[in-house]
Amino acid sequence: MDKKVIIALNAAWNLVNFRANLIRGLAAAGYEVVAIAPPDEYAPRLAELGCRYVPLSMDNKGTHPGRDLLLFWRFLQLLRKEKPAVYLGYTVKPNIYGSLAAHLLGVPVINNIAGLGAVFIQEGWLTRLVQRLYRVALSRSAKVFFQNNVDRALFVSKNLVSDVVTDRLPGSGIDLNRFVPVPLPDKTPLRFLLIARMLWDKGVGEFVEAARILKKQGVNAEFCLLGFLDVQNPTAISRQQMDEWIAEGVIRYLGVSDNVAEEIALADCVVLPSYREGIPRTLLEAAAMARPIVAADAVGCRDVVDDSINGYLCRPRDATDLADKISRIVALSCIERTAMGLHGREKMEREFDERIVIDKYLRAIEEILNRPEPSPSGQS
Repeated sequence: MDKKVIIALNAAWNLVNFRANLIRGLAAAGYEVVAIAPPDEYAPRLAELGCRYVPLSMDNKGTHPGRDLLLFWRFLQLLRKEKPAVYLGYTVKPNIYGSLAAHLLGVPVINNIAGLGAVFIQEGWLTRLVQRLYRVALSRSAKVFFQNNVDRALFVSKNLVSDVVTDRLPGSGIDLNRFVPVPLPDKTPLRFLLIARMLWDKGVGEFVEAARILKKQGVNAEFCLLGFLDVQNPTAISRQQMDEWIAEGVIRYLGVSDNVAEEIALADCVVLPSYREGIPRTLLEAAAMARPIVAADAVGCRDVVDDSINGYLCRPRDATDLADKISRIVALSCIERTAMGLHGREKMEREFDERIVIDKYLRAIEEILNRPEPSPSGQS
């Protein structure tokens, strides 16, 4: 039996940070894993996970039909050469063009819709185009995983996918052995940390405005941003804008880090006022480390926060309400913040253990590989 699995994403960074234990789990189960992504500085680390890396150029930001057709052709050539038993697709373009190529070659496909991104937040021609492409790309998939039931219901209601092949995952899950409870910092001022790619859709602007409001009110707190700047995304925040915020003294930009756990340990609360998510990994990491959370009452974010139990939910796109929820964290005693954080850890153990994700993938792949071959035409 051929046991080669291809896993394709839009960045090697994404594979290393979010799919490392899935790759290890597949390799431990005896699968040959081939990782496909555009090259970046994280690509050399993929070999350490037990997989073989094949670079594939991908225009993640653009919608040029010629470049997208070329991407489909690259996927087709790569899959024809590799002859995998199963194709695992993540992020928009691998999900669409990789799946289309796999279907054409008769390779079974498992998709992961990990959040709908900027094009689904506002209706427009691009949203309609992406929906049509999804409808074709997912039409023959063996399994389509979603990270929350809202996105799942949306795809089914718009006839983008058949309900019978869908299932829900608890995000990408969280490694509870890597992200462990750490006592809150014994210092002032309190540190509020937003971890994300620096995009307007992540609520970064609302976080900055909330920081302004609270500083004017005399609240003694530190507001920090951690994540990639100048990313390939239509809602990316420019370096010039970040420099202006820094010069204003309203926030600190911490850059990027390969040790997110270390940065979470230095924070008293993790904030994510994002407009829409699949399941935000940064909130899972924060909760696993027993940090209280403030997040938008938006798709994906609300799955992680039990309001007033392990954090607070604020109204989306509302900096004033975000400031109010942050001020509630400030008003809590250290003992109360600690208790709130521990409730988050318990929730992660109950609902978001990464093992749940890995086991669902292993079962889905085994079901595909163990399906009986179709009988030749005309025979019973």
